[in-house]
Amino acid sequence: MMVDGVSMELFLQQVFNGVMLGSTYAIVALGLTMVYGILHVPNFAHGHMYMLGAYVCFFLITIFGFAYWPAVAISAIVLALAGVVLEFLVYKPLRNAPALNPFIAALGALIILENAVVVLWGPEGHRIPNPYPGIIDVIGITMSQQRLLVIAVAFTMIFLLQLFIKKTTMGSTIEAVAQNKEGATLVGINVNRVSAMTFAISTGLAAVAACMVAPIFMISPSMGSLVGVKAFVIVILGGMGSIPGAIVGGIILGLIEAIGGGYFSAAYKDVFGFGALVLILAIKPTGLFGKEIKGR
Repeated sequence: MMVDGVSMELFLQQVFNGVMLGSTYAIVALGLTMVYGILHVPNFAHGHMYMLGAYVCFFLITIFGFAYWPAVAISAIVLALAGVVLEFLVYKPLRNAPALNPFIAALGALIILENAVVVLWGPEGHRIPNPYPGIIDVIGITMSQQRLLVIAVAFTMIFLLQLFIKKTTMGSTIEAVAQNKEGATLVGINVNRVSAMTFAISTGLAAVAACMVAPIFMISPSMGSLVGVKAFVIVILGGMGSIPGAIVGGIILGLIEAIGGGYFSAAYKDVFGFGALVLILAIKPTGLFGKEIKGR
């Protein structure tokens, strides 16, 4: 009985950790899938915008003395503006170019972002002081207040984003452009404005996710690479351009990493996630919520 109890506690602990990781991944992937839905171009610099959001939050708190929540809010606004600049400088000029060109431009942008952070703030890792260091123990599951906060904020952001898309005029225009860009243009929707707004929301969400986990994990200039790759895994797993797919895919990836790392080896947790991607796509090539594209 003792062994069974310990096993169940370990399992529930890993499920909690997985939901925490997955909800963070889902926020990052949501922004990525929104951009893909509008432009049909993968934003490979998205992970590095996430990294930049963490650094902005860190220096607002440690250098300028901001409290945690104002720093999160300012970081989201700064990164939203940075997203608009990224769209204007990198993607807008290449909107009608061959698909390879935006891909190469995004790679150039992420290299510039990573090296700029190294030059400005150094290559060493940092951690934001944990504003909520308390520990809660529930039925044998150890839950830090900050990790609970990550889950709560993630699901709140997901709910608010869905509300924005379904209940506001701007959200409806974003949805219209994602479904049919040419048709939206014909009825007078400003695609340039929608594209810029989508990038702002995307990078703002990434900044919030980065600020929430920065008190838990170290931040570094290279952190954006792995997060960016995982966001693409989630988007492909859930179905390219699918918002529900990004949410479900994020939770699935987080659970696979946490349970695989907890029961086998944390060193191979990323392998488990990519392995699951291969298996799921072998069964359903369009992803969990993806649809077949007719005429191709």
